[in-house]
Amino acid sequence: MVEILKNDPSDFEGLKEWEYKEHFYTLKTEYGDMNIHYIDEGSSSENTVLLLHGEPDWGYIYRKFIDPLVAAGVRVVVPDLPGFGKSDKLSERSSYTYEKYVNWMETWMKDLELNNITLFGQDWGGLIGLRLVAENEDMFKNVVISNTALPTGDISAGKAFEDWKNYAQTVENFHAGGIIKGGTVKGLDQYVIDAYNAPFPDDSYKEAARQFPMLVPVTPDNPSSQKNREAWEVLKNWNKPFLCVFSEQDQIFNGVDKAFTKLIPGCQNQPHKTIQGGHFIQEDNPEECIEAILHVLAL
Repeated sequence: MVEILKNDPSDFEGLKEWEYKEHFYTLKTEYGDMNIHYIDEGSSSENTVLLLHGEPDWGYIYRKFIDPLVAAGVRVVVPDLPGFGKSDKLSERSSYTYEKYVNWMETWMKDLELNNITLFGQDWGGLIGLRLVAENEDMFKNVVISNTALPTGDISAGKAFEDWKNYAQTVENFHAGGIIKGGTVKGLDQYVIDAYNAPFPDDSYKEAARQFPMLVPVTPDNPSSQKNREAWEVLKNWNKPFLCVFSEQDQIFNGVDKAFTKLIPGCQNQPHKTIQGGHFIQEDNPEECIEAILHVLAL
């Protein structure tokens, strides 16, 4: 039987740089009611910036984005994906699928009545976020992505990804904070590492983090491959601003931005950048990411 695991508030005691008001949305699932935690800051501006994280991090990775964007006059919404951060977790790894994540986050997004959205998606924030964009075009006005992809399995994911997938399944101690530190070039202070470990008080809470690499469509017959192909067909006709800020030192996604800039009309005449930083660019170079978001918003 699949259990819904809830963090004790004490797991997050003493977090630095994260004093935002908690919001919880109750998602109806086949396993019962599951809470999605999110941050909702800023004005009632018509512009909403949706910041979607990847793995094994959570909304905390956007702590340097929120105040500057709010100061620019926009609403900033930062959810924790189910299985991460302060959101509830499922006890069985196989309970998580790519399609469930898309459906869960679409339900959350629609029930919150988010509109005029500028997406910033990195890692799984892009894999999920770009599906949300393609399947809900009218809700989005801009897209900014970094170190992500929309894979269909028709092209090899490469050795670096296969190594990561193998690591995630076999390493005895899946140390989220250490993994995120290893994906930066500047390193992390201990209190930041502790914050990334906070959602996972024991291994039973880590099933989503371990499962995510297995959900990437790396073969053409993956259950999500066709859905992603369909999303690509939508994006090939996307004329709204679409900006890529990928990082130079990301071994998995370096160069993947070329697929987007070549195929998506909205990429034309945008100041795409390859910037300094590792996979977790939000830690290494938040300033240029924020600049990209403000550019597409014309602020």
